[in-house]
Amino acid sequence: MTDDKDVLRDVWFGRIPTCFTLYQDEITEREADPYYLLLPRISYLTLVTDKVKKHFQKVMRQEDVSEIWFEYEGSPLKWHYPIGLLFDLHASNTALPWNITVHFKNFPEKDLLHCHSKDVIEAHFMACIKEADALKHKSQVINEMQKKDHKQLWMGLQNDKFEQFWAINRKLMEYIPEDSGFRYIPFRIYQATTERPFIQKLFRPVAPGGQLHTLGDLLKEVCPTAITPEDCEKTIQVMIHGIEPMLETPIQWLSEHMSYPDNFLHISIIPRPTD
Repeated sequence: MTDDKDVLRDVWFGRIPTCFTLYQDEITEREADPYYLLLPRISYLTLVTDKVKKHFQKVMRQEDVSEIWFEYEGSPLKWHYPIGLLFDLHASNTALPWNITVHFKNFPEKDLLHCHSKDVIEAHFMACIKEADALKHKSQVINEMQKKDHKQLWMGLQNDKFEQFWAINRKLMEYIPEDSGFRYIPFRIYQATTERPFIQKLFRPVAPGGQLHTLGDLLKEVCPTAITPEDCEKTIQVMIHGIEPMLETPIQWLSEHMSYPDNFLHISIIPRPTD
């Protein structure tokens, strides 16, 4: 992989200032103050909110506490989506801090998966990495790793250790030079205006003629509505990690440098603010 380590660091250390507030109908023994936290974009809500949970449980009776879940402006937040993706999809054009509401009852079974322990998060995370490597290397790299390497990837994410994580993850980002890239690009495209969870298709980073495919090429093929005709005003934003990459950016470079730790490019298609 090309070594733009500063980009990898910037992606890893991206943070979102967040204000957690207890839902008004929750029963408390005294008033619950909001809780402020810098959320890591690359992690998962249920992995980094132990302090939030403890803070609000202090003002509640034990019998009123069941599984914690989070909501933003009426939308339950899927814990198995990375935090940065949730923010880009739901709140990227709003003022900071991001205001998240905390719930301890009425779990929305239709909208959210249960997350009773960190083992559930680890299983989801490792399943994504394995799926990504199946696309990139026919699973050869992940299968050649030892169990301790898999654990190091997880512990690097859980403990926010950039070097620990990338010491292993860089192997998942390598390819044979004559191939010019991965077999297929692991990506998911999410649209704020549709009920469909995401779009995911097979897409090669290099065209049959040898030229590198770009982000624009990917969108034209799998989500053409995200491309604004040249003579029209842009009404849509294409976001990865809170920025709008140029559509001319090679998709292979994006996959190596702007994938989340699960090795997927999570791309948000959202309406451009009108003001």
